[in-house]
Amino acid sequence: MSNGQIFLQEMLGTMMLLLLGCGVVANVVLKGTKGNGGGWLLINFGWGLGVFVGVYVAFKSGAHLNPAVTLALTLNGTIDFSTSLVYYAAELVGAFLGAILCWLAYKEHFDAEEDPALKLAVFSTGPAMRNYAWNLVTEIIGTFVLIFWILVSGGSPSGLGPLAVALVVVGIGASLGGPTGYAINPARDLMPRIAHAILPIKGKGDSDWGYAWVPVIGPLVGAVLAYLLFKAVDVQSMLNLVTSS
Repeated sequence: MSNGQIFLQEMLGTMMLLLLGCGVVANVVLKGTKGNGGGWLLINFGWGLGVFVGVYVAFKSGAHLNPAVTLALTLNGTIDFSTSLVYYAAELVGAFLGAILCWLAYKEHFDAEEDPALKLAVFSTGPAMRNYAWNLVTEIIGTFVLIFWILVSGGSPSGLGPLAVALVVVGIGASLGGPTGYAINPARDLMPRIAHAILPIKGKGDSDWGYAWVPVIGPLVGAVLAYLLFKAVDVQSMLNLVTSS
């Protein structure tokens, strides 16, 4: 594919991911919605289905949808550095657009909601207990699981594709999402947070920039660690041995 095609596919896929992901949070937390109070598992499944849709939309470009994925695949030699920049740009733009579309869909509910913290929660993650060091550890571990699975599944005999990665995201949210809300994707948190900062949202409060570095740095560190373990244990060779025996 050309760089332009890659950019368009990844931008649209990430946009759909963020529209549906932020959308399920809005449906659960904002005042007066049909899904208000739907709970954490509804949010988990909403994000998982957002990944499912996003992967299908961006399937031709490899459906990274996440700078942490792009980083790991660049380290692994799957794509080169210059191409990775196209992926990063597309992911950032798509995440920003998806957040704006979510705000448009829920505009009246944003206006009706009095709690600024709930409005911010639609756009970006925040810790249940604020401790930057341990919040960072949580994001590293959650992203490590995602990226390690992606690297391993690249050589495993499976046709599950988008459904499989969607279920992995649901599992990470259900098991590891409690402390931080599991960003596991720098673009997913940073760009909606920027959208929150600039959109004319009534009574929105601040965008919690003091925490914003955690869901950016944590996933990138998790991606590097997942790649290093993947190479150290030579999972690909082990899978080839199993499938050929």
